[in-house]
Amino acid sequence: MADGELATVLGNFTRRRLSSPSLLCSALLHSTRYIPFPSIGKKRKSPHKPFARRRRDGGKPAMEGTVLCAANHAPLTPISFLERAALVYPDRPAVVASGPGAAPPRTWRETRARCLRLAAALAGLGVARHDVVAVLAQNIPAFCELHFGIPMAGAVICALNSRLDAAMASVLLQHSEAKVIFVDAALLDTAQEALRLISQVAGARPPAVVLIKEVLDDEPPVPSDNNLPYHEYESLLDSSIAGGDGGGSPEFAIRWPSDENEPIALNYTSGTTSRPKGVVYSHRGAYLNSLASVLLNDMAAMPVYLWTVPMFHCNGWCLVWGVAAQGGTNVCLRKVSSATIFSAVASHGVTHMGGAPTVLSMVVNATADERRPLPQTGRPVTVMTSGAPPPSPVLYRMEELGFLVIHSYGLTETYGPATVCTWKPEWDKLPASERAAIKSRQGLHHLGLEVDVKDPSTMASVPADGRTMGEVMFRGNTVMSGYFKDAAATADAMAGGWLRSGDLAVRHGDGYVKILDRSKDIIISGGENISTIEVEAALFAHPAVAEAAVVGRPDEYWGETPCAFVKLKDGVDGGVSEEEVVAFCRGRLPRYMAPRTVVFVAELPKTATGKVQKFTLREKAKAMGSIGSEKKNQGRPAGTTRQSKL
Repeated sequence: MADGELATVLGNFTRRRLSSPSLLCSALLHSTRYIPFPSIGKKRKSPHKPFARRRRDGGKPAMEGTVLCAANHAPLTPISFLERAALVYPDRPAVVASGPGAAPPRTWRETRARCLRLAAALAGLGVARHDVVAVLAQNIPAFCELHFGIPMAGAVICALNSRLDAAMASVLLQHSEAKVIFVDAALLDTAQEALRLISQVAGARPPAVVLIKEVLDDEPPVPSDNNLPYHEYESLLDSSIAGGDGGGSPEFAIRWPSDENEPIALNYTSGTTSRPKGVVYSHRGAYLNSLASVLLNDMAAMPVYLWTVPMFHCNGWCLVWGVAAQGGTNVCLRKVSSATIFSAVASHGVTHMGGAPTVLSMVVNATADERRPLPQTGRPVTVMTSGAPPPSPVLYRMEELGFLVIHSYGLTETYGPATVCTWKPEWDKLPASERAAIKSRQGLHHLGLEVDVKDPSTMASVPADGRTMGEVMFRGNTVMSGYFKDAAATADAMAGGWLRSGDLAVRHGDGYVKILDRSKDIIISGGENISTIEVEAALFAHPAVAEAAVVGRPDEYWGETPCAFVKLKDGVDGGVSEEEVVAFCRGRLPRYMAPRTVVFVAELPKTATGKVQKFTLREKAKAMGSIGSEKKNQGRPAGTTRQSKL
């Protein structure tokens, strides 16, 4: 990252470094305000005041005799989790690959040594502090190592969506200015084409390539006609690269951040917009959200975590680092399906896993042949779900199967999960349907930040009445540093001193937040707001429905009306009609909220994290034309679309 661009993202840094703890303490005692991170360019007052409350006018400490110096202040960074895990849990398994032909597990001692060699090798390749290093990979063991090895080299990890096409991958690689890219051999074709596209851009320099070859029976082979020069991952770790800091030397000195607000990760938003934005995470934010996720999801020492959440998504909700903090085991799952989930849970004694509601749907819709008995640990397998509100019927079925679902909510801009629906013992006595309805709420704020539901115009908090709708907003330690190279977007997102989510919600009397919809997904029909989430919940209650998504379809009279895209469960034939689905919903919703159009589909379009791409469905609904004009033309939508009779 260039200095000027980094200043935009990280705030006001100063180039001057205090060379010793004594100078730092002296500066703090004789300054009117401690600026908590160095500034690049013009010196300005920092917007952050973490230590200002400890001081009085004139620069005196709030309590006489206190100081802030190297002895009592060190930059927070998740690198420290790996260092501790290697000491406390040296022989515990750190990383396991699940599947046939998988490599043997590696311990925390071995993992720390490999990450150190990786950092040294990156330095040998010329990677400097704050350089971006990209990763294009599925959930494989090397991905865990890269989350530590790259920051240990002082660099910034940029985990790319493994489902990107070559054109978008090339755009993001150029935007991020990545110096190196680590490529999973299974994704080599995409990477090769992306680099070819970059090479055609005047002045662009493609990143150096490191190829990761996993020992898996079902892995596609590396193309024999590969003309792309590259380093091989394992060889790189074992080699001595000329120059830098000695290549793969295990004596490499970790490049610890000199300030905790330095960047650790660059994550691009999920692709539900036409131009993804680069979200910058700091060492401090990653450290705090990792610990918050571990605490709020009840991860005791040595958990076994199954990777059904893509590691590229918000750095796996920061749990790549969080699992290390507890000396846990990462069970890497390259392909996520009902069968692989149950197999991994049973084989490895999984205690925790995560995923979007689509992952929950895989579990509840698994066939009898795919299911395996859950580990007999005396506790259910904890499933952290986020990405979209889980339907109550799915939550109820998960509970029946022996899983404990914890519902979280957040954004890429909040390091992943930012709220959690913390369960209260008194709710255990409620009927199952009421318990499921409560679990579908987004809950209360994570540790380390605040959440509020506000009127976006006045910035006033809405009443906690469960009815008044407002926009969900965040502020605190685990809000992004900013959008890389986009100061205007950063300013817009944080206008008013809060990060605006674009999600519409209500707050209940107990403070728990419930999201009703994305502001752009709300259907306005005849002047009434319709929550697509509520309509989808009614659809999920139908015994034949596996997945459903609702968008607005143009209507000449009402403006727009609900249009449901429905995937039926396996084994359900065409006997389910649009009329039946509409009637089912009308029995559970006000008539105006029930779908007026039902489209049966083989699959719903999704991002790699399991979010339904509603913008794609909106375009399809729009292409179907207005309901009123369709009636005038006395025709049905073309293709396989079927409209319910009203």
